[in-house]
Amino acid sequence: MADAAFTPPLARISPPRSAFTRSFAHFRYVMTSNPITFLAFLLLAGMIVIAAFGPALVPHDPLATLADKALKPPSAQHWFGTDQLGRDVFSRVIIATRLDMLISVSAVAMSFACGATLGAFAGYWGGWFDRLSGRVLDTIMAFPLFVLAMGIVAAAGNTIQNIVIATAIINLPFYARVARAEVSIRRNAGYVQAARLSGNSEFRILLLKILPNTLPPMMVQLSLNMGWAILNAAGLSFIGLGVRPPTAEWGIMVAEGANYIVSGEWWLALFPGAALMLAVFTFNLLGDGLRDLVDPQRRT
Repeated sequence: MADAAFTPPLARISPPRSAFTRSFAHFRYVMTSNPITFLAFLLLAGMIVIAAFGPALVPHDPLATLADKALKPPSAQHWFGTDQLGRDVFSRVIIATRLDMLISVSAVAMSFACGATLGAFAGYWGGWFDRLSGRVLDTIMAFPLFVLAMGIVAAAGNTIQNIVIATAIINLPFYARVARAEVSIRRNAGYVQAARLSGNSEFRILLLKILPNTLPPMMVQLSLNMGWAILNAAGLSFIGLGVRPPTAEWGIMVAEGANYIVSGEWWLALFPGAALMLAVFTFNLLGDGLRDLVDPQRRT
């Protein structure tokens, strides 16, 4: 009797992974492939924890003044020393993290949303809207950006809300120009033409087909602007146009401590300045990691 025909075993097919599993795998790949990116996200996570739980972490009241403990150097009781009013510098540095993070995140989120929308519409449809928006952005960029922020805050009042608005306005042209350039390059690409022939509306094509491909360069710009927003808020506070005392803020603390460096009280300006430097350093390192996380071409 003839042998039965040999039937090879079927290839084992793995079940499809969920969207969350794929996203987590991509995040883990980005973190493990670049140690600098992992360090940046670790520092960012630490800043978020400090900003969220700062009041529960500080050993002293950041606003409590003790005249007998004024200008004490760092010790076991006061890790970063005390200021001219006897307030604990360590507690004020920790508490200031929440305020500076809130200002930078709010300002960058506003400028990113408005700038990306403005630039995307201008790059996709062009015409009079493109010319008008371009002239408005040129007007903003004609001023030195920090001087423009100073003028806005001085005219509107030095409140936290006005600082956020001024910082968002001076960062607006960066996202609008990047979004316009990226969208204008891709609006006639092959996949866009295919989506248009498939019956998708122009708004759907712009929102779901083009904008995801413009995010990687804007993520780099976003991380850089986060650091710039913190520096801008601290700079406004340093010259007296930012957050008002006795609120704990890094720029105010550096400005107050600068007057005591000559007399030897170096810790007043060193520790808030180091916190400011670390925050800007963290956001500058985040650019490549954010670009890799949102880049559709890296999701393989």
